[in-house]
Amino acid sequence: MTLRLYDTDARQIRDFTPLVPGCVSIYLCGATVQAAPHIGHIRSGLNFDIMRRWFGYRGYDVTFVRNVTDIDDKIIAKSAESGVPWWAIGYANERAFNNAYDALGCLPPTYEPRATGHIPEMVEMMRVLIGKGHAYAADGNVYFDVRSFPGYLGLSNQDLDQLLQPSGEGETGKRDPRDFAMWKAAKPGEPSWDTPWGRGRPGWHLECSAMVHKYLGSAFDIHGGGIDLVFPHHENEIAQSRAYGDAFAAYWVHNAWVTMSGEKMSKSLGNSVLVADMITRWRPIVLRYYLGTPHYRSTIEYSEAALAEADAAFSRIEGFLHRAAERIGEITPAAAVPDDFATAMDEDLGVPQAMAAVHTTVRQGNAALAEGDKESVASLAGQVRAMLGVLGLDPLDAGWHGGGDRGEELTGTVDALVRLVLAQRTAARERKDYGTADAIRDELTAAGLVIEDTPNGPRWELG
Repeated sequence: MTLRLYDTDARQIRDFTPLVPGCVSIYLCGATVQAAPHIGHIRSGLNFDIMRRWFGYRGYDVTFVRNVTDIDDKIIAKSAESGVPWWAIGYANERAFNNAYDALGCLPPTYEPRATGHIPEMVEMMRVLIGKGHAYAADGNVYFDVRSFPGYLGLSNQDLDQLLQPSGEGETGKRDPRDFAMWKAAKPGEPSWDTPWGRGRPGWHLECSAMVHKYLGSAFDIHGGGIDLVFPHHENEIAQSRAYGDAFAAYWVHNAWVTMSGEKMSKSLGNSVLVADMITRWRPIVLRYYLGTPHYRSTIEYSEAALAEADAAFSRIEGFLHRAAERIGEITPAAAVPDDFATAMDEDLGVPQAMAAVHTTVRQGNAALAEGDKESVASLAGQVRAMLGVLGLDPLDAGWHGGGDRGEELTGTVDALVRLVLAQRTAARERKDYGTADAIRDELTAAGLVIEDTPNGPRWELG
């Protein structure tokens, strides 16, 4: 089946045809590093990690670029308030974002460029656009003339005459209030760089156009980001890049928000939930399941109850794999995912339908375990591992068992201690001392362990 994606520009699901057969190039608007990431921030990276993994499974050679915006108004304002250098704020939060991506099992991008590392490319793009009559300098700023580009607002489907273009402080000299800043004139005490039009700093939109051109060339396959970036950011990127002469993106893919009480999760609204806090209360793999299994175009309404449901659902999958491993030994992932899983993923990354295939296979596997059918257990467990592996959710994958050799030693030590206690419980039951046996079980439960009595003896797992 042909892989299909919803294209925001076309407003419909389209067959995916790569510009270069066998290859796919993806640019994702990454973090603006003025603060540590909340789960709304990280959802975008996680959704596109799943996209990137699925393209890889389908045999594509994937180039995945995710930028870092390390200079903008908010970073500069925070620097002025705190007295901490702007670059120190940016770097600390860039590390926080990468720690969050790593914690949730996202693969590293092929390239992760910083905006401030590409000032020469931005200057060259402005020089060409001014020469073509698409941009102009005024009061040390450089603006894009939106009326010079006939296709402007095609992505967001707005009327230019009704447009209210967001503007920042100091954006003087505009010929039209709807023109947007590509370069902002220097202000006292702010970071700035030399250009032929005076010292200043880049506008947000110019950064991405310059980095896309450097790393993916004049044409590439997929441009991604959150739905809130359609306007003005992505609309302005299109105008700059196509006026410059680039064909730019063939497909536009946008993920929906994480909301709280119906509002977009945002630091400014005070309703954000930091990833660093969440992973102290929930296992990272459960948080990945929670954020990654709804359809990427569906809004996720945050609640602790929803996270608890995700934890329970994932634990059912995980429990089957652990029980299967105890019964048959090592589980080898199947060479291919089942057809219904693949069909769901090919149709606009239909992860909810793909997860339905996972849960169906788990139910079949549990039935096979009950019947003692080891051959079927091995086959079904292998299919589950293959499907979860594509989604970055395989609990048996070594990537979810960090800590190196010391982590493995600790796991072995805990297992030995728990089995010693379970042996004492078994001995108490055999001598019919049920009070002691129940007390041991209660103590283990209070310690966060789930004990299950099986025909092969008791087994445990973290609750």
